[in-house]
Amino acid sequence: MNTVPIVFCFDNNLVKPACVCLSSLMMSANEDTFYDIFILYSQKQPLEHTQIDKLPGYYKNCRIQYRTVDGTFDEAFEIRGITTPAYYRLLIPELIPEYDKVLYSDVDVIFREDLTKYYNTDMTGYYVAGVDSLAGLQPGLVKYYNGTIGTGPEGIIYSGNLIINSREILKDNIIPRFKELAKNKYTFQDMDVLNIACRGKIKYLPPSFCLTTYISEYNVYRKAEILNVWSKTDIDDALSHGIVHFNGKKPWKDVCINFDIWWEYYRRCPFFDEKFYFNFFNYKLNELDHLPLMKRIKVLLRYFMIKL
Repeated sequence: MNTVPIVFCFDNNLVKPACVCLSSLMMSANEDTFYDIFILYSQKQPLEHTQIDKLPGYYKNCRIQYRTVDGTFDEAFEIRGITTPAYYRLLIPELIPEYDKVLYSDVDVIFREDLTKYYNTDMTGYYVAGVDSLAGLQPGLVKYYNGTIGTGPEGIIYSGNLIINSREILKDNIIPRFKELAKNKYTFQDMDVLNIACRGKIKYLPPSFCLTTYISEYNVYRKAEILNVWSKTDIDDALSHGIVHFNGKKPWKDVCINFDIWWEYYRRCPFFDEKFYFNFFNYKLNELDHLPLMKRIKVLLRYFMIKL
């Protein structure tokens, strides 16, 4: 049996997507994989985990443990609707000392393959591993990382899916650096903290480890540019069975890129609620009918501009 420790951080606002995310993790597990699941949450707000606790009853090859987080990041900068639990991943080496290496994932994610191969990544000499965010291809981010951050945009990784080398981070006493950087008002919060503190100690993984909305979009509209970053095989693997990360709009709230994948796994998961499913699609089917005339015209204009 291969044991893979994986950590999630969220609050009560994300319990439903967390249930779907964890279900997809188990649906995609190999028979010989055992997931040791850790969930971090604030000690100031009890987590409603009644539904989550049912997961081992449906899938035997997992265990769920909960760890509370103190007020270290209570005053940390919040922006773009991303709250304090986003910073909790920075404390994982201290909070989960029983493993030298762990996986981390946000819960706005769908897993479509077993994670053992990622967990077996050799992390010698690296603090973290993740997927290039393609910041260097976006003028606004180039300006941000060259100016405000001062690191340059090259090699900035997403923080939503990570391999964390806890042993190396603790050995080099990096967590105090995380805490100090978290006091700053960075636009991308924990992601910027990780990239700044771990600069030079980051290992890069193929896009299948974190297939974001932007990578999917670039594959359609800027294929030549991302082929300078990854091979066609890497991109095809990501599109066919990679970990889907909804880092923009959320599929349980709105129509977005790859939202059909989330709903496919939701329909298959043990937490499926036909009323929630019906209400979402019924509302979306009738949404345009409820728009004022001017908004309808704007939608049509946008459609034709895209077609052109």
